[in-house]
Amino acid sequence: MKCLVIEDEKVAAERLCNLISTYDPSIDILEIIQSVEKSVSWFNNHALPDLIFMDIQLADGLSFEIFEQAEVTSPVIFTTAYDEYALRAFKVNSIDYLLKPIDLAELGNAIKKFKEKNQSLVYPQHVFENILHTLTKSYKNKFMVKVGERLKVFTTDNIQCFYSMEKSVFLQNRQGRDYDINYTLDQLEELLDPSIFFRINRKYILAFSAIKEIMSYSNSRLFIKMENNASDDLIVSRERVQEFKKWLES
Repeated sequence: MKCLVIEDEKVAAERLCNLISTYDPSIDILEIIQSVEKSVSWFNNHALPDLIFMDIQLADGLSFEIFEQAEVTSPVIFTTAYDEYALRAFKVNSIDYLLKPIDLAELGNAIKKFKEKNQSLVYPQHVFENILHTLTKSYKNKFMVKVGERLKVFTTDNIQCFYSMEKSVFLQNRQGRDYDINYTLDQLEELLDPSIFFRINRKYILAFSAIKEIMSYSNSRLFIKMENNASDDLIVSRERVQEFKKWLES
């Protein structure tokens, strides 16, 4: 069996090769490649290997970019420092993934999976586009508002919530002052970091750090208290309660 290792960290690459040889000395490691650019060149000039061990974060980009520039249908075992949530969308298209530092037993199980399937996998283009977008997406962290003839810029760490009122949307800073902005709440949901902000209902998106207290409310809902907002509308809608609780824990 011939395999290719794509890994930009020398120590990690050597350790992986040693583990592969320890598990099965008959496996032929064709080459160790350190970058997206060199990987693309290699695939365009060589026959495909039986199996690829591929790191996700390479020196010049994410390894998913390789699939955009070269035809690669060999099965892949991804090696990564990312948690499972970032890989779930494409796990079904790969043989397996190994979290660093790689364990010999886990490596062995991954190779067994490959041998059991023993077939080339075709990777749909949208799979890599979706994961590339997920891992490289940047969220908006500054908002500019007009105050009279002046412009003010607020960073997200100084924003406690966004809310809608009478067909307008407002930014509310940590001091409780409101500023009209040219975004809809639906647009803001896409722009804001979901680990920091959560849309509790149709009218409010709250910052995690601005939440002072959470109390039970009627019909299995939750009522939120913030430092400088005494609105009665800070209620987590019933259909969003479970998702809200998961968000708090994560």
